[in-house]
Amino acid sequence: MTASIDLLTDAFDRIAQTVHRTVDGADAALLSGRVDPDANSIAWLVWHLTRIQDDHVSEVAGLPQAWHENGWEGRFALPFDSHDTGYGHSSADVAEVGKVSAQRLLGYHDDVHERTVAFLGTLADDDFARVVDENWSPPVTLGVRLVSVISDDLQHAGQAAYVRGVLERQ
Repeated sequence: MTASIDLLTDAFDRIAQTVHRTVDGADAALLSGRVDPDANSIAWLVWHLTRIQDDHVSEVAGLPQAWHENGWEGRFALPFDSHDTGYGHSSADVAEVGKVSAQRLLGYHDDVHERTVAFLGTLADDDFARVVDENWSPPVTLGVRLVSVISDDLQHAGQAAYVRGVLERQ
C-alpha cells in the first residue's frame, strides 16, 4: 500500500465508523425523525451518502453498483428510479427512505464500504492522476473524485450524527 491509499482508506473507514455510531441502536422513530417537517432524516442521510459512494466509486472502478449487483435496490424497495441517489428529493421522498431499518442501512453501507476499500487496494499512486470526468474545467481526476466523495460523505455522516443528538435530547 502507498501512503495515498492508506490515507483514503482511513478516511472511508472514518465514514463507516460514524455511520455505525449514528445508526447502531436507532429505532424506526429515531431513523425517520426530523428536526423540522422538511429536514432530512438519519435514514435518508445515510442512504444518500451510501448511494453517492456506491455510484461514484463504482463508476471510476468500472464496476456495477452494489445497489444493483447485490440486490439492495430490491431489498430497500423504494419508489424511485433505479439510479436515484437522492439529489432533488422532496420531503415525501425523504419520508419513504425513513421507513428503512437500521440493519438494512448498515448492511448496504458495509457492502459499499467493503467494495470501496477493495478498489483502493488495486490502485497505484499513478492512478490518481487519471481523468475520470471531462465535464468540468479542469477535468476531474480519480484522486479529486475520491476526495470529493469523502468530503460529501463526511458532511452527511456528521449531519446524521447531529440529527441523532438533537432528536435524542427532545
